[in-house]
Amino acid sequence: MSDKTTAAAVAGAASHAPALPHDGLAGTLVGRAWVDGSPAGPAVVALREQGVYDLSQRYPTMSTLLDMPDPAEAARTTPGQYLCSVSELLAHSQPGQRDTARPWLLAPCDLQVVKAAGVTFAASLIERVIEEQARGDASRAQGLRSQVIGLIGESLADIRPGSEQAMALKALLQQKGLWSQYLEVGIGPDAEVFTKAPVLAAVGTGEDIGIRADSAWNNPEPEVVLAVNSRGDIVGATLGNDVNLRDIEGRSALLLGKAKDNNASCAIGPFLRLFDAGFGMDQVRSETVHLRVEGRDGFDLRGINTMASISRDPADLVAQTLAAHQYPDGFMLFLGTLFAPTEDRGEPGGGFTHHLGDVVTIHSAWLGALHNTVTHSETAPPWRFGIRAFIANLAARGLLHATQL
Repeated sequence: MSDKTTAAAVAGAASHAPALPHDGLAGTLVGRAWVDGSPAGPAVVALREQGVYDLSQRYPTMSTLLDMPDPAEAARTTPGQYLCSVSELLAHSQPGQRDTARPWLLAPCDLQVVKAAGVTFAASLIERVIEEQARGDASRAQGLRSQVIGLIGESLADIRPGSEQAMALKALLQQKGLWSQYLEVGIGPDAEVFTKAPVLAAVGTGEDIGIRADSAWNNPEPEVVLAVNSRGDIVGATLGNDVNLRDIEGRSALLLGKAKDNNASCAIGPFLRLFDAGFGMDQVRSETVHLRVEGRDGFDLRGINTMASISRDPADLVAQTLAAHQYPDGFMLFLGTLFAPTEDRGEPGGGFTHHLGDVVTIHSAWLGALHNTVTHSETAPPWRFGIRAFIANLAARGLLHATQL
């Protein structure tokens, strides 16, 4: 697909899912943008009614800003340098619309480790069990789905992980020979938390998102992503796509790294909404995340991820992530998804899988919209801007101040 065609497709998606939240710029919105200069580089920015402001002289990294005692207050009161209007930034962040002289959005995290919680919703739990039973073969999924639901039922959402009821169900399923490693983390006491992507590897809105060329059964995973600082405080939220390669992970859970961590396979954005008087964990817990996949073949898939249906509280997932590890630069945590597409895209019983050129739009009322176009990880723009390059860039721009990093 050409840049022109891709831009048109994403623009069409944006028409039904505006990039800004439902209340516009009323919230505290921050992000990272690539800005021109000598040299050019990533800047921490605040999106305000008056425009987009570069906060990098005070906060060279997003990690620095989020470690402030009150990140939202710091983002609102730091003057910064005017870059452009918000509408210009959003327009320049679309595929085919970028040039080195205009700012465009990156993933809103930098030094944070990108973590993800899996199997946190009952519907996705059932699908993980089906993947395991099918050994990654999509053609077997439909028959297994009826069998698994018949034995497990669809009421797993009513079971609190780690409870006596959950342990009784575990014993019953073990007797039936249906116990699964996915059921262990879905209804057992310990959540699944894994590392989704290396530091600085996530892509932002408008960028290509990658699936492996050797995967024939895969799907997007629309999720809320929490921003947690070095003290373990949850300070904001954004949207993410934790791309899932069902055939690869379905063959063996030991292939999770190969299924999840690939070039351009992690999208986060479009920006980070910081917690303030009008937005916090209550809004996160009640948020509804919408998904739309628009294919060049005319295929149009829609779905939702209702955070109220999550089986583990987001704060508990953060606490489990921190239980035996420290994150001195903070971390981003994908909270999991309710969405598991089963609609046939091709032959009956084949289920859903991505086609190259699919435009994926993830949006919600509080967090705006994240747009990406599907390509192969092997042909997506290679990730080259790692930690050494980032530090060298900050130094060259006069931003490497030890007291501010």
